[in-house]
Amino acid sequence: MSFNHDIFHRIPVRGLQVFEAAARHLSFTRAADALGITQSAVSRQMSDLEKRLGVSLFVRSGPRIVLTRAGEVLFDRASRAFADLRAGVADCRVADGLSSVVTLSMLPSVAALWLAPRLEAFAEAHPEIDLRVSASRHLVSFEAEGIDLAIRYGTGNWPGVTAEFLASETVRPVCTPDYARRIGIGQPSDLLKATLIHPDTEEGWSAWFVAAGVVVDAVPSGPRFSDDTAALNAVLGHQAVFLGRSVLTARELEAGRIVAPFDIEVPASFSYWLVRPVGQEPSVACDSVRKWILRAFGRPAPDS
Repeated sequence: MSFNHDIFHRIPVRGLQVFEAAARHLSFTRAADALGITQSAVSRQMSDLEKRLGVSLFVRSGPRIVLTRAGEVLFDRASRAFADLRAGVADCRVADGLSSVVTLSMLPSVAALWLAPRLEAFAEAHPEIDLRVSASRHLVSFEAEGIDLAIRYGTGNWPGVTAEFLASETVRPVCTPDYARRIGIGQPSDLLKATLIHPDTEEGWSAWFVAAGVVVDAVPSGPRFSDDTAALNAVLGHQAVFLGRSVLTARELEAGRIVAPFDIEVPASFSYWLVRPVGQEPSVACDSVRKWILRAFGRPAPDS
């Protein structure tokens, strides 16, 4: 089979990398998240790659994309090539003694709802780092428990640590579209006839009803969960309405699996912080994890 090497030399490797991510996720948005770029940048890269190749790689149908036959052929080869390259990068760093273990502590809900959907993106960015996640509700002891970094939820004034601000958040009611239709949620007072899951935070339903201008003698009782993951699972089961934290419900809202019937929000008392021990010189791997977390939260990642 003949091959035009001039075409190959005109194709940027970055374009192939973006194509491999888009084809693997079948979504320009999810590919953008994985690569840390914008959705429009992915779209531009794919248009340029198709123009250079002279073939269509995707069939676009609104937000959904499907590989063409040419796209399937290229993805088969590209996926294997980039898998080999990622493994090669990891292997060469191991051979040079640069592969490292980093232990990261956080709340179980943050691990399940914020970190877990981003683990693939982290692995792609840092194949040389062996990330260990310690999910716990107690305030960990860095030295005693072998923790390198922690994502904490609070006011940021813990003794003996350096805390970098990651994000503030708000709380607002969330439920599935099916539950909203079944209960007939059209105005804030309609929530009084719904099953309300009570959060394990200072911002409760009483504060939200005040913000919404709904006068209630007593907020209806309901189940209380100490973990947002369990509460969100109950919501996804079309069983209740929950006061969802904006950082932890963002992905489910974006995917349309849950909805926020009203735009009324209550600011949370606590924020997310990236924490490390004072005076401890971070390893290269630890600092790489730190910078990745800052970028994932949309914060600038300055030098150590």
